[in-house]
Amino acid sequence: MSAAAPTAFEQRLAELGARVETEIDALLSPQLLPGELARPSRLLAAMRHAALGGGKRLRPFLAIATAEMLGVAVEQSLRPACAIELVHCYSLAHDDLPAMDNDDLRRGRPTVHKAFDDATAILAGDALLTLAFDVMADPATHRDSSIRADLALGLARASGHGGMAGGQMLDLDAERQAAPLPHDSIALLQSMKTGALLRFSVEAGAIVAGASADERSELIRFGAALGAAFQIADDILDAEGDVATLGKAAGKDAARNKATLVSALGLAGARKACDEYIARAVYALRDFGPRAGLLIDAAHFTARRDF
Repeated sequence: MSAAAPTAFEQRLAELGARVETEIDALLSPQLLPGELARPSRLLAAMRHAALGGGKRLRPFLAIATAEMLGVAVEQSLRPACAIELVHCYSLAHDDLPAMDNDDLRRGRPTVHKAFDDATAILAGDALLTLAFDVMADPATHRDSSIRADLALGLARASGHGGMAGGQMLDLDAERQAAPLPHDSIALLQSMKTGALLRFSVEAGAIVAGASADERSELIRFGAALGAAFQIADDILDAEGDVATLGKAAGKDAARNKATLVSALGLAGARKACDEYIARAVYALRDFGPRAGLLIDAAHFTARRDF
């Protein structure tokens, strides 16, 4: 049986993903930038392994699609979107390490520490994170320095100890607990570890577009609900999927005593919660009218994601 033809949304996701891939490829070239002394070949190869050749690029897609909805051309939001993706790729390289989630596969390929070694994977993650802020601070990203500062500040807070890194710490702590975490603690953990960067991806598009305070607030609510749904869908996939579908080992959440809404609510309860978050995400976009069609499609795609 032949595969179903891609939807218009899936085609747009792939198109923008290819644009992001090309831009990141250029950012990770051997070409030195002013102030750089050398780009060690092994480190650069590890960074490229972590950041290129896989993934749907959902985070940069959300940034670009949000800005586009508000009248901004792709070229104006591409670099901020890539900076967000670099942070995401750094986090994967570090999360896969033996001291963290200890994964051997990512996107169907050996994880960075398996393809290289632990120390190189740590340095590759460090360098990708630093490069993300290099990109955000560069005048090539936006002519308005206040916009660049707002983007850098938002990315730092979404990815730091009050966001993604803090959420990873809570996740590690939860594995050591004898009793399961309550629902609200799991929701906080996931809103930090996964949701914060997804939420900021949407907000970044609003920042680039110079959105009003009301528009930005509504988009942040959309991003927060979408991030929650994304993580629940990921947890469901881990419980039900396989290596071929996930591109990584399946069933590891239960084996490692991970705090997830699947463990707290069961599969049926988790699916219901995911649907409720998608409904909240769609409702948050009600004032944008037909312009929000692509973001609404992104929300529904997240709920049925198989990547």
